[in-house]
Amino acid sequence: MKKALIVGAILLMAGCSSTIETTYYQLPAGNVAHISSSASGNPPMLWVEQVTVPDYLAGNGLVYQTSDVKYVIASNNLWASPLDQQLKQTLVANLGKALPGRLVASTTPAEQHDTLSVTVSGFQGRYDGKVIVSGESLLEHQGRFVKQGFDVTLPQTEDGYDAMVRALAQGWQQAAQQMANSVASLN
Repeated sequence: MKKALIVGAILLMAGCSSTIETTYYQLPAGNVAHISSSASGNPPMLWVEQVTVPDYLAGNGLVYQTSDVKYVIASNNLWASPLDQQLKQTLVANLGKALPGRLVASTTPAEQHDTLSVTVSGFQGRYDGKVIVSGESLLEHQGRFVKQGFDVTLPQTEDGYDAMVRALAQGWQQAAQQMANSVASLN
């Protein structure tokens, strides 16, 4: 009887000790464009001041929308670094590629510059197999302010978190291109 209890306790402990693998994700970023100074001096600058996300996106877990009103935050599929930092880094890289001849920076420049602030309101996978990237940007250019929304919905080409992160990165790149078009139209 004692032997059966010991074997049962060992089996119970072995079943409870199984670990669920935690996976970390990072948005893929392209190469940052290098700008050389023009003959007339420094290139025009664009400072990406901040990218903010709502509380439900600010945690470590990837977010998946399961219905029109319900969101699930993953506990084992996590962002490798804070999402707002990843979004800012990839936005600087994407804008740098989309705005040749302009220096795009994430640190405060010492000279006159345009300033871009972005508020992300949606950055998640969705129950219908699509991803959502939405929000708005506020661009300050020579004392003028231009506010522009973005709302990108893309199909997820495969199942799983890897495909979801790749589709989110593609949606963020499209939103960055919309912001770049807005910046380019001001000059």
